[in-house]
Parts: sequence; C-alpha cells; structure tokens
Amino acid sequence: MSPYPGLAERFGTPTYVYDLDVVADSRDQLFGLLPEGFRLFYALKANPHPEIARELHDGGCRAEISSTGELANALTAGFDPGEILYTGPGKTNAELEQAIAAGVRLFSVESRTDLEHVGAAAGQHGVTASALLRVNTTASSGGTGIRMMGRPSQFGIDAETLPGIMPALKAVPGARVVGAHFFTMSNAQDEDALLGEYEFVLTSAARLRDEVGLPLEILDIGGGFSSPYAVPGPRAGYPKLRAGLETLLDLHLPEWRSGGIELACESGRYLSGSCGSLLAGVVNVKESRGSRFVVLDAGINVVGGLSGIGRLLPAAVGIEEAGSAPGNLVGPLCTPGDSLAKAAKLPELAPGDVVTVPNVGAYGVTASLISFLGRPAPTEVVVRGDEVVSVSRLDYQRAYEVSP
Repeated sequence: MSPYPGLAERFGTPTYVYDLDVVADSRDQLFGLLPEGFRLFYALKANPHPEIARELHDGGCRAEISSTGELANALTAGFDPGEILYTGPGKTNAELEQAIAAGVRLFSVESRTDLEHVGAAAGQHGVTASALLRVNTTASSGGTGIRMMGRPSQFGIDAETLPGIMPALKAVPGARVVGAHFFTMSNAQDEDALLGEYEFVLTSAARLRDEVGLPLEILDIGGGFSSPYAVPGPRAGYPKLRAGLETLLDLHLPEWRSGGIELACESGRYLSGSCGSLLAGVVNVKESRGSRFVVLDAGINVVGGLSGIGRLLPAAVGIEEAGSAPGNLVGPLCTPGDSLAKAAKLPELAPGDVVTVPNVGAYGVTASLISFLGRPAPTEVVVRGDEVVSVSRLDYQRAYEVSP
C-alpha cells in the first residue's frame, strides 16, 4: 500500500512525492552525527527542488552548487550567496561572472587556471573571491564506495604539484586561497571505512599546511554518507562517527576546538534521498516465453537513467509493495535499456495498479533522461505530513535563437 494514499489518484502517475518532514529528519540526523560547529553543505546536484533546499536552509545547511541553474534554485530557496560554495571542473567565464555578480564569494578550484579564472571574474567586479583548493591526493585509505581521488582526474590539484605551485596560487590576483577541499569517496556504507577516509584527509591537510604552506582557515573534508537508492531501507546510522571524528581532529588538527579552523562536510543523497518516493502506474502486464513483464508508465526517463552515482541504470529498483511472484519491471520507452528490475519478487499486479519506488529523493528527476522520447516529465508533489505544499512539473521546450 502506498505511503501516500490518494496522491496518485489526485495527481496521476508518474509522480514524485517529497516529504519535508523526512528532509528535516535527515538534516537533523546528519548534524547530530558531526562534531559541534561543523558546517554542512547541501549538494544541490542531488535534488535542486527549491522546497527541499529551503527546508535544509532553514535548518542551518549551506548550499553547494556547480552551475548557474543550481545558483538560481539556491537563491530561490533563501540561501545567502555569500555562504554558497561554487564547485566543479568546468566553470565558464560567463558562469563565474554571473555567480560573482550574484554575491557568491567562495569557490572550490580544481587547477591553477581555474583559480585564475575565478580571480579574473572577481577582479572585474572589484572584489576578492575566497578559494578552497580541491586536492587530488596521491593515494587514499582504500575504503569502499566510488573513488574520487588517488588517480588522474579532472577533479582536484594533484597533491605532488603543490610544493612547486603554491607560491603562484597564493599570488593570483582577485582570489585568496583560504583552505582546502577534499572529496575522497561517495556512498560509504561501512563506518570504519568512512572514518579511515577522514583520517587520511585530516592527515593530508595537516601535512600540506605544515610542509607546503597550504592555508587552512576552512577545511571541507567531503562527504561519503550512505543512503539507499531506489530500494527500501533506512539511511546509514554511523553511531561512532561523531566521537571518532573528534578524536581524529584532536590528534591531527587540535586547533579546531578553539575555532582556529572552520570545518565543513557536504552531502546530497543523505540529506534528500530518503524523502522521495516515486508513484508509478502499471500500464500492462504481459507474458513472454515464460517470463512476466510489468510495464510501468515510469522508466529511465523518470528514474535512474543518468543517475550520477556511477552507473547508467539503477542496479535493481525495489518497490514498497511486497510480493513473491517473479517478474521484470520495465518502463514505457522504445528501447530494451528501459529495464528497472529483472526477476524481482513482485505482487500480483494489473493495469491501473500503482507501485511505489522508495528512496528516490536524490538523483531522481533531474538525473534522468526526461527529454528522451518526448514523454512528459513526472509531477513533483511536496508534502509536509498530510499537507500538500506545492505541485509542479519541470518543463522543457525548444527555444529558437533569432539571428541578428
């Protein structure tokens, strides 16, 4: 049975439902897992919906963005532009100009030239931008998850080059290096592995400060917090994380207790993933050579088509409705790639039924192929308890340029 009875009948399918009470609970849980005083950035790439972002802002989060579209959503949600962190390896001059003009002053930079571009844009406005050097270390702790450092990458400045270029980085006009940004991995389900990553980050940051002169007014140690995607299950708990991080900080950067370093983490999926459910309608049920296919009105154009979490498709979508009959969940698109789950345990379903895909508040609509084959984008309904806060749908249409 759907956790949101009546919404499918009221708004049709496919429909995403975002529960702001769950957003608040995720936010408060993650703040509680971190040592006192940590800044927490919400990565809008997970879900840029302004209502979700506003709920996180109102509870003390800051925004991490990587495009002017995300900047617009962050400003709509109420974030102070002076506290937004702008990241990404492909910041264009036009994007930097727009961000600086809007009041963004903190950037994570991936290279010397990236820093120079930030400084040039800031200089045009007569201001100085603050920069975190994203560091690509030579190794990592070896934990599980999606690896983000320790190999050739468009992300980060190679740590071994910093001794030679640090003086030049500090001298870039229009920009002031104020700290470092690390992001070693994503979706770490094992708590010991996550703490191992953070120990590696803190050790690396302290060493670069002492040996290379890397400023550490601000240190963003990254994220890595795990939350299930498109399958039932709770967010990771990490009961040892807070005490473990405090111990590591006391060992490697003891001045954190007196406020000598502003510490930050970032998260997308942990803050927004569990707030979202996808209500999908059953269009058809058919048998083919001994296999049952349940055809939904939601496929890779709606969920997981471009998931942004290291794979093109979800490994296996799981629905809330319990069942024991084997079957394949497929979408409506004219491609065999529109497969959501194979040989899944499903209930008996018939056309007109509605199924619920949980934990899709992150990497849902905006990480899917919503324009593929021209099907309408899903409805997005934001609720708080029994109250419907907003109903919207992303719109896409061709805009013709008029030649001069």
